Amino acid sequence: MNQTPELYTTSDGSHTLYLAEIDETYHSRNGAFEESMYVFIDKGLKAFVEQNTNIKTIHIFEVGLGTGLNAILTFIETQRLNINVVYHAIEAFPLPLQLIEQLNYNDGMIEQEKIIFKQMHEAEWNVPIVINENFTLVKYHEMLENFEGVHLQNSIHVIYMDAFAPNKQAELWEITIFEKLYNLLSNNGILVTYTAKGDVKRAMQQVGLIVEKLDGPPRKRHMLRGKKVNS
Repeated sequence: MNQTPELYTTSDGSHTLYLAEIDETYHSRNGAFEESMYVFIDKGLKAFVEQNTNIKTIHIFEVGLGTGLNAILTFIETQRLNINVVYHAIEAFPLPLQLIEQLNYNDGMIEQEKIIFKQMHEAEWNVPIVINENFTLVKYHEMLENFEGVHLQNSIHVIYMDAFAPNKQAELWEITIFEKLYNLLSNNGILVTYTAKGDVKRAMQQVGLIVEKLDGPPRKRHMLRGKKVNS
């Protein structure tokens, strides 16, 4: 990714970034905020918490930190639910802070959340950073294809699969990638993604995930959620 992404306003008024190099946006053009809240927070984090009330600390792994929208929404939900989260995020092509500062995500945030959002992007890579007593962030500056993640195997409760679309970044939707992600998941862990493509569903099933096709976010028909169930 050599080009600098451009600011793009989505249908719900929230910003995303457009990458002309591959003709792709970082979030849905139909609503960046709405998609992230629905797919990753509601159908991912909250769904897992509701079904696993005995787990004290939720470990999340995000494929594609990008603008940090999923991370800050997860942080806000963490405070609302009063749960502990360790948030792992991998990003091969970090965005410059001056571009992040142009996003309008701050418009709906209280002052503390604005500070946290900036801290997330300024945080050192590859080491755990304690954001507050409920939230620890670990960012990995690496390509997912090269990520070993041995120390995370069987420990991740929720995976946010938020790579660019399969027709734009096909290498991140192959069976070998889903095998890697499957190995990260704990028993009863879930993987959520915004796409419902048949090839993606089949790849998820082939590695052993029990896959549901769910109603999608606004203006999108479906999404996928897979669950790891050890026999």
